[in-house]
Amino acid sequence: MRVCLNGFEPAFIEEKEDLYAIVLTQNILSGRWKYFILWYLKSGTRRFGDIQHFLGGLSQGSLTKQLKELEKDGVVHRKVYPEVPPKVEYSLTEKGVRLLPILEQMEAFGKEYGENGPHGEREANRARGKSDEAGESEETTESGETEFS
Repeated sequence: MRVCLNGFEPAFIEEKEDLYAIVLTQNILSGRWKYFILWYLKSGTRRFGDIQHFLGGLSQGSLTKQLKELEKDGVVHRKVYPEVPPKVEYSLTEKGVRLLPILEQMEAFGKEYGENGPHGEREANRARGKSDEAGESEETTESGETEFS
């Protein structure tokens, strides 16, 4: 029997089998730092401190929570070495590696949308000093400060 995810009713899940798979994947990836952790681990095994440094000093508790969830979902492997001080390494499992193409597609979509989408056009206009939708224009001074007019 399947577990209902995100508060969906069982009947909804049964009627929309394809959506269930999307929700399941979304649940594995949901979490503020999970995308970044998986992206960082794609280049190899990392220690906790390396991951924490990569994430800009994320708190130990927040990182531990995200890593435990990824481990529970079977996408990250945690290896503990019996030594003092403790040494713990994290790597992607086969299941984790299978998520990488999804992240790569998200990256490609973000790059395309950011360059060609409405937000990308707005940012390009701001860089050129043109008005945005609110009628304000933004200019950068010689000192690097942003001024609105």
